[in-house]
Amino acid sequence: MMDKSFDPAAVEARIAARWDEAQAFKAGREDRKNAKPYSIVIPPPNITGSLHMGHALNNTLQDILCRFERMRGRDVLWQPGTDHAGIATQMVVERKLAVQQIDRRSLGREEFVRRVWEWKAESGGNIQRQLRRLGASCDWSRERFTMDEGLSRAVLKVFVDLHAEGLIYRDKRLVNWDPKFQTAISDLEVQQIELKGHLWHIRYPIAGSADRTITVATTRPETMLGDIAVAVHPDDERYRDLIGRHAILPLVGRRIPIVADTYSDPEKGTGAVKITPAHDFNDFEVGRRHNLPLINVLGREGEILVAGNEAFLADVPPSEILDGVLALHGSDRFDARKKVVEMLEAQGALAEIEPHTHAVPHGDRSGAVIEPYLTDQWYVNVKPLAERALAAVRGGKTRFVPENWEKTYFQWLENIEPWCISRQLWWGHQIPAWYDESGNVFVATSEDDAHRQAREKHGHDVKLVRDEDVLDTWFSSALWPFSTLGWPEQTPELARYYPTNTLVTGFDIIFFWVARMMMMGIHFMKEVPFDTVYIHALVRDEKGAKMSKSKGNVIDPLDLIDHYGADALRMTLAAMAAQGRDIKLSVQRVEGYRNFATKIWNAARFAEMNGCRRVQAFDPASAQETLNRWALGECARAVAEVTAGIETYRFNEAALAAYRFVWNVFCDWMLELAKPILQGPDSAAKDETRAVIAFILDEICKLLHPFMPFLTEELWAITGEEGPARTSVLALAPWTETTGAIEEAAEAEIGWVVDLVTEIRSARSETNVPAGAQIPLVLLSPSNEVRERLERNDETIRRLARLSEITIAAAPPPYAVQLIVRGEVAALPLAGVVDLAAERVRLNKESAKLEGEIAKIDAKLGNADFLNRAPEEVIDEQRERRENALSRRTKITEALTRLSGV
Repeated sequence: MMDKSFDPAAVEARIAARWDEAQAFKAGREDRKNAKPYSIVIPPPNITGSLHMGHALNNTLQDILCRFERMRGRDVLWQPGTDHAGIATQMVVERKLAVQQIDRRSLGREEFVRRVWEWKAESGGNIQRQLRRLGASCDWSRERFTMDEGLSRAVLKVFVDLHAEGLIYRDKRLVNWDPKFQTAISDLEVQQIELKGHLWHIRYPIAGSADRTITVATTRPETMLGDIAVAVHPDDERYRDLIGRHAILPLVGRRIPIVADTYSDPEKGTGAVKITPAHDFNDFEVGRRHNLPLINVLGREGEILVAGNEAFLADVPPSEILDGVLALHGSDRFDARKKVVEMLEAQGALAEIEPHTHAVPHGDRSGAVIEPYLTDQWYVNVKPLAERALAAVRGGKTRFVPENWEKTYFQWLENIEPWCISRQLWWGHQIPAWYDESGNVFVATSEDDAHRQAREKHGHDVKLVRDEDVLDTWFSSALWPFSTLGWPEQTPELARYYPTNTLVTGFDIIFFWVARMMMMGIHFMKEVPFDTVYIHALVRDEKGAKMSKSKGNVIDPLDLIDHYGADALRMTLAAMAAQGRDIKLSVQRVEGYRNFATKIWNAARFAEMNGCRRVQAFDPASAQETLNRWALGECARAVAEVTAGIETYRFNEAALAAYRFVWNVFCDWMLELAKPILQGPDSAAKDETRAVIAFILDEICKLLHPFMPFLTEELWAITGEEGPARTSVLALAPWTETTGAIEEAAEAEIGWVVDLVTEIRSARSETNVPAGAQIPLVLLSPSNEVRERLERNDETIRRLARLSEITIAAAPPPYAVQLIVRGEVAALPLAGVVDLAAERVRLNKESAKLEGEIAKIDAKLGNADFLNRAPEEVIDEQRERRENALSRRTKITEALTRLSGV
C-alpha cells in the first residue's frame, strides 16, 4: 500500500542510491555498445562553488536532455568535472591561512600549493554532492578536474604546440590588473560599479605661447604623471592650429605633443583628451597609432612609482614642484590623487571640478579598483583560430539556440584581440617556459626538454629559471570537450564521444568559454566540439530583479530542495525556461509544482485503491471503451508534444505539455469520468479501464522522468511491485514513441463532454451562480450526434456541472445565458438564481476599472523618459500587469457577451 503522501526527503537519497547500484548513468554500458552516442560536457563549476540558481537551471536543462536521450536508447555520456578556479581558490586558501596568521609567501610556493591540494581533497567536492541532490545524471565515475594529471598533460601540449606555431608569444601590453591580488584578470572577472566621483579639468600650457592653454578633463588625475600627449579631433577648428605643437605637462614639466586623432570627440567635454598609454586601454591604441612612448607610473600594488623611474624622468627639467611630485613615490594611488589635485590647484592649473558619476572597474573577487597596467604577459594570437570558429557557425556545423546569440558570437570573434593567458598566481597550471640569464626563453613540456633546448643553443648546460606565472583558468577549460575524453591520447572515448552534441550554458561566457572551446577544438581536433549551443536565460527574483547578496533577494536552490523536493524545483525551472526570456522565480511557483507532485502521487494512490494493475503486454490499440480510447489518444498527443518540445530545446513547452496532460486531462477528467466504471460492478469495461489507467500511469512516469526523476522513479518501483516484472530502473526504460493513434470519434464525444462541462463551470463562475446551486441546462435544437452523446453521458454531465436536468428545446428560455460548444448552442436559465442586471453592472464596473488601469500602464510604457530611467524589472512588471489586465478584460467581455442576450 502506498504511503499517504510523497516525502521527497525520504525518497531522494534512496533513489539516488538505486541509480548508482544500477550504474544507470554510466556511459559505454555493455547493453548500449551499438547504440548511437549522445554526449554533453558539463560547464565545470568552480571547486570553491556552491549550488546557486544559475547552476540549478543549467544542470536541470542538461539533465532533461540526457535522461530523454538515454530513454530513447542512446549511449549517453554526461561528462562531469570541476574547474580549479585560480583566483577564487587561492583566495579561499589564503583566507584560511590568514586565520592562522600565516602569509603564503612565508610558506613558499611548493608548500602553499600543497595546502591548496589538501583543501581541495577536503572541501572541493561540495558542488558535486549538491548536483547529485538536484538529480544530475552525470557519469560520476568519469569525473575530471582541470588540474588532474591527464588534463594537465593536455594543457602542456597545447601551450607548447601553439608556441611552436607562433601563436603563443610574450608581449608588453595593458591588462586588467588587480592591485590586491597583484595579477592580471580577465574581463569576466571585472565588475563595473557606478560610483559618484569627480571630473577634474586641468589646464595644460602651450609651449611657446605664454598666454594660451588647452584644457583636458580626467577622473584619474594621478595618472597624468604618465601623460605622453594630448589628442584633439583633426576636424575640430578650435585646436587645428595646435596640432603638431607641444603642451607642457603641469607639475612635471614634460613637453608632450598635441596629436590629431579621431578618438577625441569634439562634442564631449573640452574636446581635448590627455593620452596616457600605460594606464588606459583606449590611450594605448592612440599611442600605438602615433608611435608614442609608454610611461608607467604605478607599481603592482597601485602605488606611485616615479623616483628612479627612467621613463618618467626622461627629458623632465628639475624644478621645485617636481620635487613635490617625486615625494609621492610609494604613495597609494588614491592618496596621491588628493595630493596631485592640491598641487594642481596651488599651481593654478585646476580649471574646474565637477561632480561625475561613472562606472569604475572592480575585481569581482577582491573588490579592489582595477587598473589598466602595463606588464609583460603571455598571449595567444587568436585571430587565425577565430576565423575558423566563425566559419564553423556560419557554415552550420554548430548552431546557437536561440539563434540571435550568433550575433554576439560573431561580433566578438570579428573584433577579437590577443588573449592574455598568464596570471601572477601560484595556484594553476604553471607556464612551461624557462629562462636563461640572458632572458632567452625555452618552452617545453618538461624541464629536461628545456635544458636540452638550452644546450642546443649555447653548446653547454646553463642555469634555467621557470616562469612563475600560471595560465588563465579559461585556457584549460577551453580544452574541456576533448581533454576530458583523454586527449592527447587517442582513447576509445575520444573516438566515440567527440564531437559532443549539445552545450548548455549562459550567455555571459560565450566569449570566454564557448568561443575558445570552438577555436581549440577545431584547431586540435579538426572538428567543432559540439553541434548545438543552447543559451539559457537568467534566473531572477519574482519581480524580475537580478539576484544578489547585497539586495538580499538570493533564493538558495538547496533550501527549496529541502522544503519542496528537487522535483518541484526542477519542474518549476523547466516550465519557465522559455527561449530568450529570463525566469522570474518565486517560492510560490515551486510550491505549486510540489502540489503537482502531490497530485500525481494521489492519482497513483487512487489507481492502486481501485485495483488498477499493469497488464502483461497491454496493447493500447485493443481498447474498446470510448473514454479509454480518448484518454489514450490524449496521452499520444502529450507524448508527441513533449518529445517535440525537448528536441527543439523548448523546455517550457515540453514541461507544460506534460503538466497539462497529467493534471488537466488525466487527473481532472480521465479519473473523474472513470469513477462510475471503477466503482461499478465487475465487467470487461472495468477491467479495460483499470488496465488503461495503469498503462497511462506508466506513460506519465516516462513523460515526466526527465523533469521529475525522483518522484517518477519511486512510482515506477511501486507500480512495478505487482504485474509484469520491471526489466530496469525507469532511468533506463524506453521512451514511448507513441501510444496509438488519436481517435477522432472518441475525442469528438469525450472532448464535447469536457468542453461542455468546462463552459458551464466558467459561466457559473463568471455570473456568480452559488457553488451548490443545481441549475438546468437546455440544448437548443442539437444535432442527432449530440443527442446520442447526451444519452450516453447525461448522468456524468449533470454530476460534474451540478445540473438539475438537461432538456432539449427549439428556443432559449427567458433569462438564460447562452453557451456555444463546438458549434452547438446551449442555455443556462438563471432566473431566480442570479440577479442578472446586478451582474451586468458589476462586470461593466470591473471592465471600466481595467480600462483605466490599462490606459495608465500604456501611458507609462509610452513615456520615453520612464523607459530610460526605470530599472528593467520595473518595466517588465508594468508589462506583466498590462498582460494580466488584458486577459481579465477578455474574460469579462466574454461574460458580458453571454449576458447581452438575456
